[in-house]
Amino acid sequence: GGLLSGVMYSLVAIGFVLIYKTSGVLNFAQGAMLLFAALTFVSLIERGVSFPLAFLITLAIMVALGVSVERAVLRPLVNQPPITLFMATLGLSYVIEGAAQLLWGTQVHGLDIGISDVPLDLAGVFISRFDLFAAAVAGSLVALFALFFRYTRTGLSFRAVADHPFAALAVGLRLPRVWAIVWTASGIVALVAGLLWGARLGVQFSLSLVVLKALPVLVLGGFDSIAGAIIGGLLIGAIEKLAEVYVGPLFGGGIEAWAAYVVALVLLLVRPSGLFGQKLVERV
Repeated sequence: GGLLSGVMYSLVAIGFVLIYKTSGVLNFAQGAMLLFAALTFVSLIERGVSFPLAFLITLAIMVALGVSVERAVLRPLVNQPPITLFMATLGLSYVIEGAAQLLWGTQVHGLDIGISDVPLDLAGVFISRFDLFAAAVAGSLVALFALFFRYTRTGLSFRAVADHPFAALAVGLRLPRVWAIVWTASGIVALVAGLLWGARLGVQFSLSLVVLKALPVLVLGGFDSIAGAIIGGLLIGAIEKLAEVYVGPLFGGGIEAWAAYVVALVLLLVRPSGLFGQKLVERV
């Protein structure tokens, strides 16, 4: 169960990593984008739009949102200090949440994607069918992004910009185009993650807080590593469940919600860049 939850954590974390690798921005608006996607989709479904059409419309909206954010927020703030960029995305998260509330209202919605949560008995171990489905979808999307960024021309451009933006610019790569593509990919990730988490928790405004689940994953795996986001998600998911079962009774239970943050804090003291993050080397 922890490993299956960890795959969903990884999906949210990858939305952060994609932006951070290419632009150095910790996109705190990722949670608001996730909420906006889920709320838009479920609102269209409730208005009688078919599932495939609602998905395509929401996908188009999230692509447009990603491109708009890059042009309206990131591009004017190029070469600004990291804290400025972080505060910009923090403000952007409230703008997106407000827009979602203005468009679709504030009521809580139930989201049914057609997968029951009936446990599946595998050799005496009960596993949620929905968790298996969610992990399969999240894992497939993660694998698709990995193949895309490794074997396509656009993916090579992305890796070049992530490695050294100024060198990539010097050889003719268009940074705004790469950033727009990355923000588009982040919007797609937000849509898939929003549907999966919305089906599990319900579509409500606390859904944007799911990003907090990704923070220990990013600390553990590294903020600039897609592989780190995947492995970090699996580790954090497993740590939460194992800590609750084997360590929780010593504290009266209920440690699953914060055990991952304790692990992340300890790792920050030992290895600030994470297990797979790039170490900062300064020449003196």
